[in-house]
Amino acid sequence: MTVVTRFAPSPTGFLHIGGARTALFNWLYARHCGGQMRLRIEDTDRKRSTPEAIGKILDELAWLGLDWDGDTVYQSHNAERHAAVARGLLAQGRAYHCYCTPEELAQMREAARREGRPVRYDGRWRDRDPAEAPADIPPAVRLKMPQDGETTVADRVQGEVTIGNDQLDDMVLLRADGTPTYMLSVVVDDHDMAISHVIRGDDHLTNTFRQVQLYRAFDWATPDFAHIPLIHGPDGAKLSKRHGALGVDVYRDQGYLPEALCNYLARLGWAHGDHEVFSMAQAVEWFDFDGIGRSAARFDFAKLENLNGHYIRAAAPERLVELIAPRLAEALGRPLDETQLARLNAGMDGLRQRAKTVLELADSAAFYVLNPPLRMTDKAARLLDDEARGRLARLAAALDAADWQEAALETGVRGFAEAEDVKLGKVAQPLRAALTGATVSPGIFEVMAVLGREETLARLAAV
Repeated sequence: MTVVTRFAPSPTGFLHIGGARTALFNWLYARHCGGQMRLRIEDTDRKRSTPEAIGKILDELAWLGLDWDGDTVYQSHNAERHAAVARGLLAQGRAYHCYCTPEELAQMREAARREGRPVRYDGRWRDRDPAEAPADIPPAVRLKMPQDGETTVADRVQGEVTIGNDQLDDMVLLRADGTPTYMLSVVVDDHDMAISHVIRGDDHLTNTFRQVQLYRAFDWATPDFAHIPLIHGPDGAKLSKRHGALGVDVYRDQGYLPEALCNYLARLGWAHGDHEVFSMAQAVEWFDFDGIGRSAARFDFAKLENLNGHYIRAAAPERLVELIAPRLAEALGRPLDETQLARLNAGMDGLRQRAKTVLELADSAAFYVLNPPLRMTDKAARLLDDEARGRLARLAAALDAADWQEAALETGVRGFAEAEDVKLGKVAQPLRAALTGATVSPGIFEVMAVLGREETLARLAAV
């Protein structure tokens, strides 16, 4: 059997972090099995589904590296197919017309609540004589669900889960206006796309019992189901915007790398031994349902930041320069020139050691592209008192003819400190403030080498 999974987002908003993890798990399992992952846009809510939202979802999946197989399927394009198969069930006596008005349904629900009963359709038109049908009310089409016995789903994550069929009411397949419902459309599309495994959040588990009955009514093979636990915040509550339930595009804008986000999402609810950091190639090799836990995973920004820092340190320097250059150019109000880009490339190894996001990396790199005089932090400004400025003037004179290599510069500055009879910090810290405008930076001798003789001496002269 060819494994075919699917990711089926509704384009009514951004691709949130839970949806991204669902897409990732579908992608990993399909690639692990040498199968396919299909993409279906469930755009049947025409009022809320927008081309802009669809475009963002496609862009965010591409940014994460989650490619899909075949053409993108748009559920709205298949509405007539969905309606036709429902009419087929009607012709077979497996579905029926329901003439309940919205007011009758509301009264039915209210009575159930008042009497403490489950809120379900009471089946009043299930076996009623069609001759009693009112002529002025367009009917919905409902599926005849089994009224006794049980429905069991052998879930690949949750294990065997059983529900009594008396808890399943006759669900609507076609609305009174003839449009198909979500429950019908999902089953028909999954069948037509030959989906073998449905991997989705466990909030869909109650839907699955109804969908299984629909598969049986059609005499279609049921796919394997795997319902993955939801993501919670660090406090154990349902994930919300304050926890990190943001769009994938927000994480990109905040400076996270796609490989770091994928690595982190893979570990939210799935594990392979004690491995925390792994490539997507390794995840594809290892991924299976056995590694998915049954309890909700907890989103932890600190872990994500630490993991992102690891990937920043491992990334190619030129890639990082490409990521931060637009941010720096925007701050400057003009494109970076060749000299500025060369400094960023030369200094990237030192810059990225402490950065946890691309935003932090850009902030820490800004001094390489600025012209003197630099804007000083308060701490840096306090280091540049009259004594320090005088010492830096003498240092500049001493360095004017120095061999401008990092090791030689370190030797020269250390020798200068000895000649001044002060500790190295009394020279190095004001020097850092003068060259970077801050008290924290990559190694100061590396900074001097990257800036070059002319720029270093110009910045010293400026203070």
